[in-house]
Amino acid sequence: MGRLLVVGSVALDTVRTPFGEVQEVLGGSATYFSVAASYFTNVELIAVVGQDFPEQHVAFLKSRQIDLAGLERRPGETFRWKGEYTYQLNEARTLDTRLNVFETFRPKIPERYRSPDMLFLGNIDPELQLDVLKQVERPSLVACDTMNFWIEGKREALWRVLEHVDVLIINDGEARLLGQDSNLVQVAKTVLAKGPKHLIIKRGEYGVLMFNEKQAFGAPAYPLEQVKDPTGAGDTFAGGFMGYLSATGNDSDAAIRQAIIFGSVMASFTVEAFSLDRLRNLDYKEIEARFREFKRLTHFEDLT
Repeated sequence: MGRLLVVGSVALDTVRTPFGEVQEVLGGSATYFSVAASYFTNVELIAVVGQDFPEQHVAFLKSRQIDLAGLERRPGETFRWKGEYTYQLNEARTLDTRLNVFETFRPKIPERYRSPDMLFLGNIDPELQLDVLKQVERPSLVACDTMNFWIEGKREALWRVLEHVDVLIINDGEARLLGQDSNLVQVAKTVLAKGPKHLIIKRGEYGVLMFNEKQAFGAPAYPLEQVKDPTGAGDTFAGGFMGYLSATGNDSDAAIRQAIIFGSVMASFTVEAFSLDRLRNLDYKEIEARFREFKRLTHFEDLT
């Protein structure tokens, strides 16, 4: 089992969907990522919270054996996000964002974290992502996430980050904005030419696409009877994906494909409940069972 380092946000979310509403619940990209990855591998978390961050959330993260030596607690309030979803569920409408202590977050990598086997750079300022890369020995695999705000505002810095990244994981809207093309195949050519070996495009209820220089691979979203809250699904996907690769220490094409399915499995569990509630008591046997169901879902015979 490898050591997986993640740098990102830990937050308190207020979310409304057609199926309910929750206030000040545990959220943040690094939180969803870490909890999903913790089912597969050893996770080390770098993030910042305020003095108001509830101790019960710290206890939960510790219960998942997540190493919190890099979780900084600062004077002030924790990052807060408020959003709502319509029945469409594919995209949240942000109602309020208060960065609070996250606004001045400058990741400091503890000495014992500086030689991870794999690294995930969560959705933070590309300048900070570059700074993290300078603080660690080059891991065997580096993956990152970003968003429209950085693509539009810090494109050059982001391209510099991507020179050092093996896997870029973004959604289809972000991919089109980054590649400046509506065609995802053309986008993949543009992005892969900048450095990443793999581009993974999350497409919500339409599944996921992966491109590299040799091939493309697609997986559907798992058909669920009930979707309550899509918040964190993309981060959970990334956590399952990276967690599996870290556990196996393998980044072959076959392993990447399996990791995509494990990522999709973890995302499918997340959306079944608000916040991280579905992941709190998840059993690894459930993960394996749904992985097999994914395989049956996509299997077909060759022509005879």
